[in-house]
Amino acid sequence: MTTVLVVEDTASEQDLIVGYLVESGYNVISAANGQEALKKIEGKKPDVVVTDLVMPGMSGLELCRSLKKNSETKDVPIVACTSKNQELDKLWGMKQGIDVYVTKPFSREDILRAVRSVA
Repeated sequence: MTTVLVVEDTASEQDLIVGYLVESGYNVISAANGQEALKKIEGKKPDVVVTDLVMPGMSGLELCRSLKKNSETKDVPIVACTSKNQELDKLWGMKQGIDVYVTKPFSREDILRAVRSVA
């Protein structure tokens, strides 16, 4: 079973993404910020990470850079799910190691298509 780590600081959006993934048969781990995500990854490496980019403390881009620098997690695909919708934001995200970029507001199908494309 594919395990997805969802990193989102807004509880309602985290619940929505987690719900979509669980309903579709994914095993889901969730974290409210980048630091919590890194702690949870130590115990179990996910198959895919879905992360917001704008979060307090450690941003999604900082999380992405940290994952890509680590030999254990460098190959884990990362889906950004963010309100940052400018072309420059997308380009910068891809340079940081993001594999798929989904902008908010998103649909159930947007999230599932993004995860399926990298899982």
